[in-house]
Amino acid sequence: MFAVIKTGGKQYTVAANDLLKIEKISAEAGETVVFDEVLVVGSEGETTIGAPTVEGASVAAEVVEQGRDRKIIIFKKRRRQNSRRRNGHRQAFTTVKISEILTGGAKAAKKAAAPKAAAAPAGADDLKKLNGLGPAIEKKLIAAGLTTYAQIAALSAEDIARIEEENGLKGRFERDNWVEQAKELSA
Repeated sequence: MFAVIKTGGKQYTVAANDLLKIEKISAEAGETVVFDEVLVVGSEGETTIGAPTVEGASVAAEVVEQGRDRKIIIFKKRRRQNSRRRNGHRQAFTTVKISEILTGGAKAAKKAAAPKAAAAPAGADDLKKLNGLGPAIEKKLIAAGLTTYAQIAALSAEDIARIEEENGLKGRFERDNWVEQAKELSA
C-alpha cells in the first residue's frame, strides 16, 4: 500500500517502513505524528485520488531525529560596483519513519514520547556554578551519575578520564579546574 502526502509545501510518495526527510515539524524524537493531508491512497489493484484530499485517510509516522542539513553558501556580486554579499544557511529538517497508512477514518495508535532526560534529582547541587560548565554539560554529568560537588571532588584520575571519554569533554575537568572548584563549593 502507498500514499501521497503533503507536508511542508511538498508532496511525498510513502509506504510503510519508509524513512523520509521532510521540512522541520515540532515533535521530539520518538513521538508519533499524523499526516492528514493525504492526496492519493493506493494498493496493488485499487487507487483512490482525493479531491483535494482523500476523506478519512491519514498516515502515521514516528519521528526519528531532528537535524540540520549541510551549509550552503549564498553569494551575490554586482560586477564593477565593488559590491558583494556572502551568507550561509543550514536548513532544518525532520527524519520520520512511516508506521502505517490508515484509511476509512481509522485512528493511529498514539505512542508516548521518549522519556526526557531528567533534570537534577532532589538533593543535587547546581553544577552550573562551576566555571566553564553550562546546562548541556550539566545534563551529561547528571546522566553519568554526578549530581553533587562532593562526587566531583572525590573523582580519581581514571574516573575523570572515563567520564571525559564517554561524554566528549576532552580535558575539561583539568582545563577548567572543576575538581578544585567542587572541593571549595562542597566545603
